[in-house]
Amino acid sequence: MKRYWNMDVEEIKKELETDDKNGLTQEQANERLFKYGKNALKEKKKKSIFSLFLEQFKDYMVLILIIASIISFFLGETIDASIILVVVILNALLGTVQENKAEKSLEALKKLSQPLAKVIRDGKVMEVEASSLVIGDVVLIEAGNIIPADGRLVEAKNLKVDESVLTGESVPVDKVDTVIENENVPLGDRVNLVYMGTTVTYGRGKFIVIATGMDTEMGKVAGLIENERNVKTPLQLKLEELSKYLGTAAILISAIIFAIGVLQKRPAFDMFMTAVSLAVAAIPEGLPAIITVTLALGVQKMIKKNAIIRKLPAVETLGSTSVICSDKTGTLTQNKMTVVKLYINDRKVNVKEDEVKQEDYFLLKNAALCTDAFIDEEGKGIGDPTKVAIVNLLNDVVGLKEADIEKEFPRIAEIPFDSDRKMMSTIHIMDKEDFRLITKGAPDNNLFLG
Repeated sequence: MKRYWNMDVEEIKKELETDDKNGLTQEQANERLFKYGKNALKEKKKKSIFSLFLEQFKDYMVLILIIASIISFFLGETIDASIILVVVILNALLGTVQENKAEKSLEALKKLSQPLAKVIRDGKVMEVEASSLVIGDVVLIEAGNIIPADGRLVEAKNLKVDESVLTGESVPVDKVDTVIENENVPLGDRVNLVYMGTTVTYGRGKFIVIATGMDTEMGKVAGLIENERNVKTPLQLKLEELSKYLGTAAILISAIIFAIGVLQKRPAFDMFMTAVSLAVAAIPEGLPAIITVTLALGVQKMIKKNAIIRKLPAVETLGSTSVICSDKTGTLTQNKMTVVKLYINDRKVNVKEDEVKQEDYFLLKNAALCTDAFIDEEGKGIGDPTKVAIVNLLNDVVGLKEADIEKEFPRIAEIPFDSDRKMMSTIHIMDKEDFRLITKGAPDNNLFLG
């Protein structure tokens, strides 16, 4: 990847043959879409139901059972052979049904997550499917948007982006549209770039697309996952080991019985049949079925917790985990800030334990008015996590939504937060001749006192 963070915007526009004011023409976009392909992550070819069914027979224990069934059939034990085959087939069917359900659920989630992007083409702002974005497209973003492709910012107005999906850092990153002089900058410090899959939490911006699909940073991660070898779970390894021990032991014991019988001058054919029967009897044909049913019950419990399990044995892996390594807050927690304590009129209030009084609502309402965060129709907080926590508190404690208060006391002017002033100020109409200036920010800032 070129060092776009180290390049001037005019240089990038010239190289990508685009214009941040008018964007690409529709003809250019179509040509580049044909040349570079869709802005989507590649996936492995979907397996057919028959392929999923055949994969269920790769287990070592299942293969031993099939061999045992064939031997039983040749020994005339057709009932035993039939029972073993039925168990094996039912076991395979159960595994196939579960994996197929999981695949369909994942496909449904992917369809729901297909975003739209606001782009400038032919000098006009329009919405297009994110998958149709091409290198050189000019994209507009604002709070709540998911970044649809990697890009170099040409405009950043108090822009903050949550990049935790890539870097693990739960605190939103302040973005700029200026050149970074250092050529060797790690991904998390390229503050004039935005990445596919990250989320805008505050402000607005405009960027030129520099990478799409598998060429994005998210695409590189997806490529690593795609090429990851299939690792067996602890349970599968133990069952494979047990199967080898049982199979080896059964063959050795049968061979010893056959040898003893021959040394005792008994009919060789009779001893062979006895030894084979003993080997078949030593194989626990009910074990795979019991394990499959047990895992299926575990999967059903996980489904009730809204977790999708693609393969049955995977449900056991978490139970075998003894150490979980995590680098940042938000990986294991909800990655959501919550107000737990307030300091109002020289007293401390514990939100969960103490009563929030009617006179305290004044602070909560004003704090919610002086913020750009809000709760959407689905109940999801949009904006900077700290501001969302304030809005959620107002909703939970007072029972009011920020949008309702905003309608009652409309904002007529504002001074956005910036790193120099370290404050945000808004002016609201309280009634016909009454206005209120609300300021929130760092009280230790000298500008606050001036």
